[in-house]
Amino acid sequence: MRSRIVVLGAGLIGLYVGGALHASGAEVALIGRERMRRFTEAPLALTDLDGGRTEIPAGALDYSLDPTALADAGLVLLAVKSADTGAAADLLAAHAPQRPVVLSLQNGVGNVDVLQTRLPDYEIVPGMVPFNVVSPSPGRLHRATEGGLMAGRTHALDEWLPAFAAAGLPVTLRADFAPVQWGKMLLNLNNAVNALAGVPLRAELSQRAYRRVLALLVEEALAVLRAAGIRPARVTKVPPGALPTLLRVPDALFTRLAGAMLRIDPEARSSMAEDLDAGRRTEVEYLNGAVVRLAERAGVDAPVNRKVVALVHAAEEHGAPSLTGAQLLAEVSR
Repeated sequence: MRSRIVVLGAGLIGLYVGGALHASGAEVALIGRERMRRFTEAPLALTDLDGGRTEIPAGALDYSLDPTALADAGLVLLAVKSADTGAAADLLAAHAPQRPVVLSLQNGVGNVDVLQTRLPDYEIVPGMVPFNVVSPSPGRLHRATEGGLMAGRTHALDEWLPAFAAAGLPVTLRADFAPVQWGKMLLNLNNAVNALAGVPLRAELSQRAYRRVLALLVEEALAVLRAAGIRPARVTKVPPGALPTLLRVPDALFTRLAGAMLRIDPEARSSMAEDLDAGRRTEVEYLNGAVVRLAERAGVDAPVNRKVVALVHAAEEHGAPSLTGAQLLAEVSR
């Protein structure tokens, strides 16, 4: 039973990864919320940017709301929101006493610390899902952006790496995972921009005013990281330090220079935008908020990221404002 994989927090990302693993022959169980069960009760299609399509019959996925499914897990893929990491650790302690390997596939930089504190006897592995998953139509989950899975270098995952490769989701192991997480964080700062814009990702990134907002956020975060002695890893074709300059170029030039960044499904939006629309709490405190907190510890300021955190919290209370690029730029430039 050691090979059994359990996805804890089977939202869009968890369902996509778990579904792909199941379709390739891995033994997979998924634990999620009632609202996501509909994806498993009807035929489910997994599609991607490259034209791939995997069909999963109705009822084929082992989906449950019951955490007792953790009892025979060998590997747990943790895909809950960052705010729920502590609660997820408590579920693991209560229902997975056999101490499975836990691979965190969450946004943010502090989740592994929380898990290691609460689960000191478990093998906790940091991970990263760089791609975005959307549901453009009932019964379909679509990988809408590029990127491959990454995890901290460890032999603890050796047993499962072939299953990920067979599912079309090969895992790259990195020894420098903390810098990798910060490198991914720089890209994730766009989640809030997209949520406040109220437009799909490709439409947002195609407009220079929105990119100028993202450039300010990234530039500020890079300064904070320098003050804290952290050098973010390169996780895309563009070095972290070059991102602000690239983002500020005119639209036509950006399209030529950064075509890969625009290779996004036309309807794809950030998970933060989806959360705002659904009236759920967002992860802004674990993304832009993490930059603000690091700045405080390093003795510097991060006013642009702090302003964006405030704007997202206001949107959580009153609804997403759908700000134009010019409006959002004016807000963060004050």
